[in-house]
Amino acid sequence: MEQPLSGVTVLDLTLARAGPTCVRHLSDWGADAITIQAPGVSDEASAARDNSDYQNLHRGKRLISLDLKSPRGHEAFLRLAAGADVVVENMRPGVKRRLGIAYEDLKAVNPRIVYGSISGFGQDGPYGDRAGVDQIAQGMGGLMSITGTPGGGPMRAGIAVSDMTAGNLLALSIMMALFRRERTGVGAWVHTSLLESQLFMLDFQASRWLMTGELAGQTGNDHPTIAPSSVYPTADGHINIAASWPAQWTTMCEVMGRSDWLEDPRFRSGRGRVANRGALNAAIAAETRTRPAAHWITLLENAGVPCGPIYGIDEAFDDPQVKHLGVAAPVDHPRLGPTRMVASPLNISGADKTLKGAAPIRPDDTDEVLAGVGYSPDEVAAMRSAGVI
Repeated sequence: MEQPLSGVTVLDLTLARAGPTCVRHLSDWGADAITIQAPGVSDEASAARDNSDYQNLHRGKRLISLDLKSPRGHEAFLRLAAGADVVVENMRPGVKRRLGIAYEDLKAVNPRIVYGSISGFGQDGPYGDRAGVDQIAQGMGGLMSITGTPGGGPMRAGIAVSDMTAGNLLALSIMMALFRRERTGVGAWVHTSLLESQLFMLDFQASRWLMTGELAGQTGNDHPTIAPSSVYPTADGHINIAASWPAQWTTMCEVMGRSDWLEDPRFRSGRGRVANRGALNAAIAAETRTRPAAHWITLLENAGVPCGPIYGIDEAFDDPQVKHLGVAAPVDHPRLGPTRMVASPLNISGADKTLKGAAPIRPDDTDEVLAGVGYSPDEVAAMRSAGVI
């Protein structure tokens, strides 16, 4: 079955997490993703790439070595770029210009190239040349100020939100540029940054500030603008309940046998429930802790009130719906044997989302890739002797 991105060649110059996340999307859906590393990586360092994080980020790609700082390596890269569709990089803006591999350099040899960039803070401006990492972006992008319990101090999210979002958004931008190229025949430079992506992910919290001047703070497990929507204790743990809409609130009160809450003047309106969130949560908690979690989940879900368990990661992957969705995808790893990785969350009719394979740990694809752009075996051997590959 032909994949949506079959025939698309991607040159991957990325490191860390944001850039590889972008390229992983493209590779998962059929692109030939060729990761380029500098020569001289030790066998020990290569073997360390069997770790779960590297394998998850780089599965299904090919790996070559090439010294972009050498004239012969630079020439080889330009030859690769001349026949490629996409280049993805997350270098600091000044670095790619010094190497002669910026968008302007590649556009000169391939006007159809789609060149994707991720930076910490943008391609120019006061912070343009700063290095950026996820936690710095979480802090500067406002996320840490609204995460955690009130008064608890700034708290980072439990995943690399800025990195992952930047990678996801860059993949989307690349798809749009490729789509436009089909009409115009001309590529584009598309770019985002961890800071921009993090601010975008603030979503309604950002719009509250920009449009009404409301400055969000930490609300812990409570929804910032809706009640009841929080974590509640049960006889054997905790559950999430989100009776966000008036009809859900009414139904929740009725099925829990607390129709008196509907008449309580503090809780009659949505604004009242938010203003009296503490009293409301305490009243709900007094009820939910009398029965096990399964009782409340069944009761409320059957009545159409969103409610669910709070899992550890192991429990999440053991859930029957997660198993049905195939989120843990099987991969036959040539060194580790059968293993599992996180599947693509995308589903495209007529396309197969089976993962192509494990991530390479050594640049064993170098000779084949260079041969594909016209290098003879003798030329490849000479480049290897000179340390170019």
